[in-house]
Amino acid sequence: MAVDMPSTLRPDEVAHLMVEHGIKKHRDRYEIIFMKAFMAGAMLSFGGLLSEVLQGGAAGLTASNPGIVKILGGFVFPVGLVMIVLQGQELLTSNMMIFPMAIAKGAIPWWSLPVNWIIVFFGNLAGSLFFAAILVHYTGIVSVEPYVTFIKNFAIHKAGDPQWHQIFLRGIGCNWLVSIAVWQAAGAKDTISKVFAIWIPIWIFVACGYDHVVANMFSVPLGIMFGAKVGSVFSLAKRG
Repeated sequence: MAVDMPSTLRPDEVAHLMVEHGIKKHRDRYEIIFMKAFMAGAMLSFGGLLSEVLQGGAAGLTASNPGIVKILGGFVFPVGLVMIVLQGQELLTSNMMIFPMAIAKGAIPWWSLPVNWIIVFFGNLAGSLFFAAILVHYTGIVSVEPYVTFIKNFAIHKAGDPQWHQIFLRGIGCNWLVSIAVWQAAGAKDTISKVFAIWIPIWIFVACGYDHVVANMFSVPLGIMFGAKVGSVFSLAKRG
């Protein structure tokens, strides 16, 4: 008699898989980690650009129903994390879940965490800046109204308006949902299930307005490139 296999792993199996991921990441060469992080920064920026194109081009709908525009902008953003997970790239926020789990189990040394996070942070930043400058700003694909104004206002909204404690709390909300997305994707056994497992939590965090440090590595510098008055790229330091 055929036995139906569950479509997802059990929570304890996912936890074991996360620890194994941590061990593999710990053993990767630093230059490979950096290049994977560079690619992840660019991949996430594709989702950020798509979201800004949708929201920036819907000025009339924003004026009449801003909630719908936020929901639609959030709906398209997850394409970035889907590509990152399916390609096996390095994203800082998901590693913020994986490495503490591996260290707590004693599977990797404690110093692996800061080393990985530093390399991945700068790799994500390099990929995001490359995408913003070379593939968006210099290509001119959004260098017309209403996109220019939206991109500048979006950067100001992210980098200038909130207070520090608000940024911190928004970062917690965001990374909670990112971790849920990565956890659920790891537990799914087929590609379509992984896509859906990622999509819903990321859709929620973007639509609700939480802050993702790597996403803002794209949106804030892009706004500065278009003339947004938000100080400098070091405004990213405010992000959670």
